[in-house]
Amino acid sequence: MKMAQNSPIPIEVINVATTLEKAGFEAYIVGGCVRDLLLGRTPNDWDFTTNAKPEQIMKLFPKTVYENTFGTVAVIDENTKDETLKVIEVTPYRVESVYSDRRHPDKVKFSDKIEDDLKRRDFTINAMAANLSGGAIKDIVDLYHGFADLKSKTIRTVGKPSDRFGEDALRLMRAVRFAVTLGFNIEKETNIAIQSQNLLINDVSRERIRDEFYKILMSTEPKKGLELLHETGILKQIIPELESGIGVSQPQAHAYDVWEHLLRSLQHAADKNWPLEIRLAALFHDISKPETKDISRETKQITFYGHEVKGSRETRKILENLKFSRVIIEKVAKLVRWHMFFSDTETITLSAVRRMIVNVGRENIWDLMNLRVCDRIGTGRPKENPYRLRKYKAMVEEALHDPISVSMLKIDGKGLMEVTKLSPSPKIGNILHALFNEVLEDPKLNSPEYLEKKSLELAKLTDSELIELGKQGRERKDEMESENIGEIRKKYFVQ
Repeated sequence: MKMAQNSPIPIEVINVATTLEKAGFEAYIVGGCVRDLLLGRTPNDWDFTTNAKPEQIMKLFPKTVYENTFGTVAVIDENTKDETLKVIEVTPYRVESVYSDRRHPDKVKFSDKIEDDLKRRDFTINAMAANLSGGAIKDIVDLYHGFADLKSKTIRTVGKPSDRFGEDALRLMRAVRFAVTLGFNIEKETNIAIQSQNLLINDVSRERIRDEFYKILMSTEPKKGLELLHETGILKQIIPELESGIGVSQPQAHAYDVWEHLLRSLQHAADKNWPLEIRLAALFHDISKPETKDISRETKQITFYGHEVKGSRETRKILENLKFSRVIIEKVAKLVRWHMFFSDTETITLSAVRRMIVNVGRENIWDLMNLRVCDRIGTGRPKENPYRLRKYKAMVEEALHDPISVSMLKIDGKGLMEVTKLSPSPKIGNILHALFNEVLEDPKLNSPEYLEKKSLELAKLTDSELIELGKQGRERKDEMESENIGEIRKKYFVQ
């Protein structure tokens, strides 16, 4: 990213401002990019507002796209390597009418005053505009005290909260998202309005809700985000199934109810910076515990038999409703389905571990192990990798390990018989193991040319000589296999 000297403003942004101003128009960066600059963050996108009209804006730049009814012109820069600067949106000052669909204004009227543009924005911290001069911020237009709210870390609507949320109901979730991602608090009147108007979120498309939910999950504090969604009543509207875990107690291994356990499991996934699929699985893995809770007649203990099966189906339904991609849905549902894989490592067999890998998929097995870590931390136990879990990890790696065998040779029994003209017999196996012994000593010998030539030499040996060479190959294979397994177990500090 090119920068003006001693400035955090990219040269591509400065060029847009300069082009507009040289043509006699006003030019202000506005919204989130101003907020982020004042917070010392790098903006993810750059937006301008101006008194130029769309047709005037398009005449000033080599390549633009204008395909909307709201006046926004996308200025395209195909030369920049920074994806955040390939498209810079420039929008005329505008006045908006009512939002009948709670998403878009019914009518837009262009204005000559920046004041008209700023009063239509959602939160005070997003309602600041800045003029650029010499590659840096010159003047800030702050009609709604957004800078003061930045300093006090406050989320507050521009004007009356009920009006802003009535215009675009997604702002209900955006308030929570900004509070979480910025580490701010929601101002009292704004918070009260969210709680009283949370039903409006049902007027918003599932795709837009999903996008905000994604940003909350991928923040550093998703637990706080879910708690805020619950406190404001939004969660009951979008994922009511999660709240059924509130107050549902669990056995002694758990220090928390199901709700708190799920939030803590999710938070650990965030603390480890694990991807979306693990975070979703951590949040939903015990979602069906409330409906499967029972008391065993024999032991009088609380049980949740089958919660992983029902939970997988419930997770799939929730993610489908939120319009997540098919790939994400399939993976998360699979992780939830098999999260109860754990067993006594003293009695579990390697074949059982291999079956688990087949069930969840080789590509997902380590994510399943990480989900298990989240599950454990979510119970309130501080130790992330106890012996039992390390032992299971070692067994998984051992099961994934390709065993050392003659199948690694660049020649097989059929090829050997074609080269040597020998009939099927134990002699073929002994030749293969003799060849394998050489390759173990020097892997560079594992080529079809060398092996074919060497097999002709070995075919001339007596049976007893071949048996001895084959025996040496088998012993060397077993020795190396044992060394490899030993290294795996050593890696996890297990026996």
